[in-house]
Amino acid sequence: MGARLRLLVLFATLTAIFMVFGWAIGSIWLGDWVSSMVMFILLAAGINAFSYFFSDKMVLWSYRAKIVTEADAPELYRIVREVAQQAKIPMPKVAIVPSQTPNAFATGRNPRHAVVACTQGIVNVLTEDELRGVLAHEVSHVNNRDILVMSVAATIAGAISILARMFWWNSLFGGSRSRDNNGAAAILAVVGMILAPIAALLVQLAISRSREYKADYRGAKTIGQPLALASALQKLEAANKRRPLQFGSPSSQGLFIVNPFSASAFTRMFSTHPPIAERVKRLQDLARGVDTY
Repeated sequence: MGARLRLLVLFATLTAIFMVFGWAIGSIWLGDWVSSMVMFILLAAGINAFSYFFSDKMVLWSYRAKIVTEADAPELYRIVREVAQQAKIPMPKVAIVPSQTPNAFATGRNPRHAVVACTQGIVNVLTEDELRGVLAHEVSHVNNRDILVMSVAATIAGAISILARMFWWNSLFGGSRSRDNNGAAAILAVVGMILAPIAALLVQLAISRSREYKADYRGAKTIGQPLALASALQKLEAANKRRPLQFGSPSSQGLFIVNPFSASAFTRMFSTHPPIAERVKRLQDLARGVDTY
């Protein structure tokens, strides 16, 4: 029920933001806000449906991830199978991202349609126990049904950002029906450009941070090795800062176990991930028998 409620809130947020854009565009550029709002509601409904059924495929496509067989990656396959059995979920599909930046994520709309993806570089950086901890974290996202919500959040954030850019360019080169509205159009365009991506990011932040703590906890408890996951997080953070991922969309950074992109100080304030130091501290406390979750 929790995952369904989060998904419903996410879809409602998207629809509300699109209705605001529809009203603004209809009032200023088209002169008919009712028809414009109806059009944008239908657009939001279409994006909602597309996100539900195809967000996982879009995420895999954006990161060039390829589904592999057990013959292609026997060690990775074995660990995923073992962790899935411990977590009592169906065996997810396994995908490889062609990057030496070590990282991992999970996607899919439910445990029966889940994919666990790892970059090529992760097996070169982590020990087997550390890799097991990372995969247990991702399998926990699958078990908690976070992956649909997070995948949809990534798709919606990208859609809102694209819409904001369209709003901006239309204000610069399209103009409104009336010269009197040009000033209002420019103001709305600037507000839309600034607020829409921030709104999308805040939606992701609210969803992702708490879910990361929970996935750390469930993953560590599943394999009984909180220190292995803590060590993996430290290694992954250092490696991703040295060599950020060079492709993909920052709007989907919340899917990864650590942020794969370089970030300014401002961006870090609104990160979809909790601070690694705090995640490590909680895992170390858990290893000592102190539950700070």
